[in-house]
Amino acid sequence: MSSRRNFLKNAAIGAVGASTLGSAHIYAQEPKKITWRLQTYAGPALAEHVIKPSIDAFNKAANGEMEIQLYYADQLVPTGELFRAMQRGTIDAVQSDDDSIAAPVDVSVFGGYFPFASRYSLDVPVLFEKYGLKEIWEEAYGEVEGVTWLGAGAWDPCNFATVKPINSLEDLKGKRIFTFPTAGKFLSRFGVVPVTLPWEDVEVAMQTGELDGIAWSGITEDYTVGWADVTNYFLTNNISGAWCGSYFANEGKWNEVPEHLKTLFKLCMDSSNYYRQHWYWGGEADLRVNGSKLQLTTIPEAEWATVEQEAMKFWDEIAKTSPRCAKVVEIFKQYNALMAKAGTPYRCG
Repeated sequence: MSSRRNFLKNAAIGAVGASTLGSAHIYAQEPKKITWRLQTYAGPALAEHVIKPSIDAFNKAANGEMEIQLYYADQLVPTGELFRAMQRGTIDAVQSDDDSIAAPVDVSVFGGYFPFASRYSLDVPVLFEKYGLKEIWEEAYGEVEGVTWLGAGAWDPCNFATVKPINSLEDLKGKRIFTFPTAGKFLSRFGVVPVTLPWEDVEVAMQTGELDGIAWSGITEDYTVGWADVTNYFLTNNISGAWCGSYFANEGKWNEVPEHLKTLFKLCMDSSNYYRQHWYWGGEADLRVNGSKLQLTTIPEAEWATVEQEAMKFWDEIAKTSPRCAKVVEIFKQYNALMAKAGTPYRCG
C-alpha cells in the first residue's frame, strides 16, 4: 500500500511539474505586445476627426498584439522637432505635413500648403497614386536614416479667418497670420507677416491681438477647434485646395512590426484619408451656408488672379532648388494643365 501511495504521490507531483513546464513553455512563445507613441499635428478637438477614429479602430483590430498611444499637438514634442524626435526614437510615429516637422528632404516644401498645387482634395491622392509623387517621396525619404515615410493624404483647403474683413490684396498687408512655413513664405509677398506659434496658443493669441488672423485651414476646422469664436470673417479665396499631410514612423520600430499589423495600419491610414474627404468636403459647404459665426468675404476674381500668377513664379523658384523639386513642379504643371483642359467639374472658370 505504501509503495502504491508513493507512486500516486510521485505521479501527481510529476503531473503538476509537467503542467507547470508546459505553461512556461507556452508563455515563452507568446509575443510581447508592441506599444507605439504617435503624435499628431492636431489638437484634441481636431484629432477627434483627423486621426483618433482610425487609431481606435487599429487598437481594436490589433487584438492585443499592438497598441498605439495617441498624443496631440506639442504634447510630447514641439511640432517643429517631431521629425528629429522620431528619428531618435523618442516617439515612434507622426501624423503631420513634411513642412511643419522640418523633414530634412528637399520635397518637404511641398507638404502642407504649397500654393495652388491642388484645387480640390481629390487632387492629392491622384497626384501621389497616379502621377508619381508616391515614388518620389519614397526615394527622398529613402535617403534619410531612421524614418520611414508611410503615405500621404488630403485635408482641407487654406483660407483666411480674420478679425477684420479682407476684401482686397491691400487688406492683407501687415496682417500677422498664423500659417505654415512655405505658405507663409509665399504670402509674405503680399505683405502678410507669418507668425509661428504652438497650436494650442493660437486662440489666446487671437484674443490678445498678437495675431490678426489664421491661414491654417478651411472653415470646418475654424468651427471645430474654436477659431470661429475669436475671428469674424472668412475669406472664400484660398491659396490651396487641400493640405497635404503624411504618416511617418521610426524606421527601426516599423521594421519590427509584423507584416499583418503593417497592413492593418495602412488600412487604417486609408480609413482616415477617406473619412477626411467627406468630412471636410461636406463641412466646408455647409458652414459657408449655415454657419452663423463668420461673415464671408471675397477678393474679386481678376485681382486674385495676380496671386495665382505669382504662385507660378514661386513654383519656378522652388524648381531651381533641386532636380527632384523640378520634377515635382513639372508634374504639378502637367496635372493642372490636364485638369484645365478637362474642364468642369475638374476645374471651373
